[in-house]
Amino acid sequence: MTLHVSPAGIPDAAVFDAIRAELKRQQDQIELIASENIVSEAVLAAQGSVLTNKYAEGLPGRRYYGGCEHVDVVEEIAIARARELFGAGFANVQPHSGAQANGAVMMALLQPGDTILGMSLAAG
Repeated sequence: MTLHVSPAGIPDAAVFDAIRAELKRQQDQIELIASENIVSEAVLAAQGSVLTNKYAEGLPGRRYYGGCEHVDVVEEIAIARARELFGAGFANVQPHSGAQANGAVMMALLQPGDTILGMSLAAG
């Protein structure tokens, strides 16, 4: 993988150097953190597009905010490709996080005022 950003594209030299150093770290080491992923150059290009500026909560055609028609096109393409790849009748290509999972469990199981124990990151 190459760095497709030049120092001219990132006028802050310190930020550019940090990005370049992170690329080198990723190329020179094996990443064993399950939640980290080395994406393809195509994914990097897509995430570096104007689509990254758009907040598109909800499902295609049923977003909470307007102006999502172009994001909907891209998401529908991803859904169709995932369905074909896995031979599935449905696919959800929206990312999920540990924070979302925690929130769902807490909302389902806890009452206001309940006490919970949260493990430190070091504990996994």
